[in-house]
Amino acid sequence: MTIAVTAVSGQLGSSIVRALQSFDSDVQIVGLARTPARVEDLGIDVRPGDYADPDTLTQSLTGVDTLLLVSGNEQPEARIQQHRNVLDAAKAAGVTKVVYTSVQGAEEGTAFSPVVQSNRQTEADVRECDLDWVVGRNGIYIEPDVEAIEDYKSAGEIANCAGEAKCGYTTRSELAFAYARMLTESSLNSQTFLLHGEPLTQSALASHLNSAFGTDLVFRSMSVDEYRADRVAALGDFIGTVIAGIYEGILTGANDQPSDYAAAVGRPHQAWDDYFSSLSS
Repeated sequence: MTIAVTAVSGQLGSSIVRALQSFDSDVQIVGLARTPARVEDLGIDVRPGDYADPDTLTQSLTGVDTLLLVSGNEQPEARIQQHRNVLDAAKAAGVTKVVYTSVQGAEEGTAFSPVVQSNRQTEADVRECDLDWVVGRNGIYIEPDVEAIEDYKSAGEIANCAGEAKCGYTTRSELAFAYARMLTESSLNSQTFLLHGEPLTQSALASHLNSAFGTDLVFRSMSVDEYRADRVAALGDFIGTVIAGIYEGILTGANDQPSDYAAAVGRPHQAWDDYFSSLSS
């Protein structure tokens, strides 16, 4: 079997490649990247993979059996067509199965909802593309909160608009293992999986960070308008508004869903006590 993974210059794409490499199998791995020269240390064949260039995509997917399509990061209206370019190229090249990395989140009513809706459209396109398929809906990455620990220390708090609602967080390494399974296990075909660990409140997240880093963080709840203004000031209008929309979705319960991780992987998602203990060891 030959498996192609798109966006291998990014953190999720490269993590999926490494998870596939860890499997004891005869799988051949091809990486696709917009700029292949920027991809180092993966030890695989890396080919051009610009979602806006369908002809080159078709050439790059020649000889590939199964494709992992990492969701793009263009504006929602643009990414739908770009994903369709990838699916059309896959069919033209003779690919027989596609696995798509989608997202969880509020489908209506927040600034993040257009992104979620664009992912739902690609999910529909994947199901209707006449190939075998699997869809994963990723939970929220927990790594950005870990990487923000110095900022949290300076502030003495985590502050956002999620309130006491729970969020299904995950890690890139756990997602990578799930996608490696979804790419290689035909029994998972024609299914959609919600991929996250035990949902956490922001207060619980602060407690885990305190345990890992010896801090004394507290959670401070902000209104949606307050948090949007704070993020726009820090990150600019577009990104700041989208980030606020993600946390507004958490507040409304959109990210507190039952997890399908064990069904996809055959084992539970890593426990948060174990994950945070590994950060402090």
